[in-house]
Amino acid sequence: MASHDKGNTYVGEVTLKVQDLDRVLTFYKEIIGFQVLEETEGKVKLTADGKTSLLSLEQLDNIQAKQQRTAGLYHFALLLPNRSDLAKVLIHLAKSDVQLGASDHSVSEALYLSDPEGNGIEIYSDRPEDTWTWKNGEVGMVTEPLDAENLVQEAKGESWDGLPAGTVMGHIHLHVSNLQKTEEFYRDGLGFEAVLQFGSQALFMSTGKYHHHIGLNTWAGAGVPELSENSPGLKQFILEYPNEEKRNQAVENLRNIGAHVQEESGIIRTTDPSGNVIQLNVQSV
Repeated sequence: MASHDKGNTYVGEVTLKVQDLDRVLTFYKEIIGFQVLEETEGKVKLTADGKTSLLSLEQLDNIQAKQQRTAGLYHFALLLPNRSDLAKVLIHLAKSDVQLGASDHSVSEALYLSDPEGNGIEIYSDRPEDTWTWKNGEVGMVTEPLDAENLVQEAKGESWDGLPAGTVMGHIHLHVSNLQKTEEFYRDGLGFEAVLQFGSQALFMSTGKYHHHIGLNTWAGAGVPELSENSPGLKQFILEYPNEEKRNQAVENLRNIGAHVQEESGIIRTTDPSGNVIQLNVQSV
């Protein structure tokens, strides 16, 4: 998959803080099609292939009511291996009477929905890279209506059976408080490149000329506050670096720009200018 090409830094596991773990877990199993990889007191890790955790859910005992208009998650995006997989998901979600959005982005086709606590989810498949267009270093992405009728035909009568094993975390899209400062953090600190900007309110960044691994927007409002520690929503997400050298370079770059870096028991975390917590990992062989 283009998002996870060798040499790319890409998004790994996303962790959400939830108010009602049982309810949210049922949704992710029955509607999204995850399997449980690991379950401990108040925590569940979810997988598509039985080996890799893509989503972690954590029940917080002292959790507050969900905050509105803060920095944090806009959506996380599950990338499916094939267009036929997306077709089967669309049919399944329609039969499940799930409220959906759907878009054709030229580089990809995408379905949008929310979990029971309002966390945004995108499920998508990419078009072949050789059909993507680039001009002056920017990728050609649009937002147009999805041709659902054409997509459904791709299922060829096959039924949905959960997320396919080749599903990965394709990208994450974040609400941020200041687009320019956040771009500098992801570019100069973490090593991402801007590949498309929509006016002054949205920016897409990637490594390896993917259409985007990171989306950033100020649609919740410029200057919005950080999500509080005890509020439901995004707890952290993981960036997977291709090797130790690349991760070490990111840590050095972060320190050079004055970003906070915490190392504890071999785990490295940083926090972007909007308070989104990022764990820096090295891809397993």
